[in-house]
This record gives sequence, structure tokens and C-alpha cells, in this order.
Amino acid sequence: MDSRAFKSFELAGWQRVAMEYHDAFAALTTQAIEPLLDAAQVVEGTRLLDVATGPGYVAGAAAARRARVAAVDFSEPMLELARRFWPDLEFRHGDAERLDLADRSFDAVVMNFGLLHLSAPDLALSEAHRVLRPGGRVGFTVWAPADEAVAFGIVLKAIEQQGNLSVPLPPGPPFFRFSAANECRSSMERVGFREITVTRVPQSWVLGSVDALFTAMLGATVRTGGLLRAQTAEARVRIREAIVKAVEPYRTGDAVTLPMPAVLAAATA
Repeated sequence: MDSRAFKSFELAGWQRVAMEYHDAFAALTTQAIEPLLDAAQVVEGTRLLDVATGPGYVAGAAAARRARVAAVDFSEPMLELARRFWPDLEFRHGDAERLDLADRSFDAVVMNFGLLHLSAPDLALSEAHRVLRPGGRVGFTVWAPADEAVAFGIVLKAIEQQGNLSVPLPPGPPFFRFSAANECRSSMERVGFREITVTRVPQSWVLGSVDALFTAMLGATVRTGGLLRAQTAEARVRIREAIVKAVEPYRTGDAVTLPMPAVLAAATA
């Protein structure tokens, strides 16, 4: 894997789809925030670092708890959204894999659905450990495996059957690597975390039509959207039709409700 190529691919994607991501995923990814903050023991006065803050959802929720919040992201368009939504908070440019922050300067570090987009997730976990005080808490969320996070399962199966999963995109770490509890535990243990817990957060993604899943994945994601855009035009039509057919059983009236549970890992430094 060329980590620089993958990192550049991810950055270019998030520079392009910030608002589309907010429109498509805000109502879904925010469902994990309160459990994440609880797992990181974020309360009034907690010095919290929100890594890969995106549009700032976690930072805003932590501020509502009266935590002392710092938030970083590598995408300036994402930071612009965050500053628009929470103008009283400080959002700064930062690299999850190389934090420009002092050792032992935070009580808690969290990352909501960011770890799976990094070129070196183990380095990001190590950085989280470095900036935490002894006894501080870390927490992160990722998607459950594709057979549980139904939207991903539907889309990836459609691409596999109607298109080509082996397209020339910069390869990155396995997207569902941290969906496995044992992988969360072993990776966190290697960088020094202890008292590790891994739980599930039930979530549902409510979409307005049977076509909305294809549209969201194509226009509001980076890796999955890249897979879809790399297909031939003919294959993309077939993939879209297969996705529409697969989401039909989840439709009630005009709305489609897809189970999209998260994996929540937390530990002590």
C-alpha cells in the first residue's frame, strides 16, 4: 500500500463532498455521538480532543456537555462547515496521524467514523495515546461488518455482481478492519491502551426513496463513491438497478430504513 497515495485520495475526496456528506449522513452518524461521549467519560470540564471532526458534530455535542473542546480535521471544507455550525468553537487543521499537540494534554480523545478513512490508523491510535494524560479515555466508532451495516452490504454486493471491485483506486487499509472486536482490542493494546471495551450501537439510516442509497454512496462518500465512479457507465446502470431492487424489502411507503449499527471501542490510557 502506498500510504501517501491513499491519504491524498481520501483528502481530495473530502475536499469535494463535504456538504454532500452532511446532507446524506448527518442524521445517521450523529446517532453514535452520545454513546461515544459516554464511553469516553466526557463531562463538564473534560479536556476533549475530537479527531477527524468533519462537520463538527461530536465537538458540538461535547460543548453542550460543557467540555473544553479542541477539534481537528485535515479537510478545510469540512472545517468550514464545522465553523458555520458552531461558530463559538475552535476548529483547526490537523493530521490524525501526526497531531501538532503536546503530550498528555487531554482527558479524552474521540473519533467518530474517522479511523476507517486513515492511511495509518495504528499511528492515529498511538497519537491519541500520546496526547492523553495517564488514565485518560479514548473512544472511536466504525461501521459494523457489511452483513450488519446493510447499506454497505447491499452496495458492495451489487458492485461485485454487476461491476468490478478490482478497479484502479489507491489501496488503503481494509475498510472493515476495526469492525472486528478482536482487531480493536489488539490494535489498542499494542499502543498502550488498557481496560478495552467493544460494543455495538444500534443505528438506522432512513432514506427518502429506493434510489437514495445509490445517490448517497455515489456522491457523498470517498472510497465507496470512488468504486462506483470507477465502473463503466453500463455497469453503473446495472449496479444502480441492483441496489434499488435490494433496498425494496426495507421500504415502507416512500421511506427506506436500513440497519446501520456502529462498533464502539473505548479504553483507558
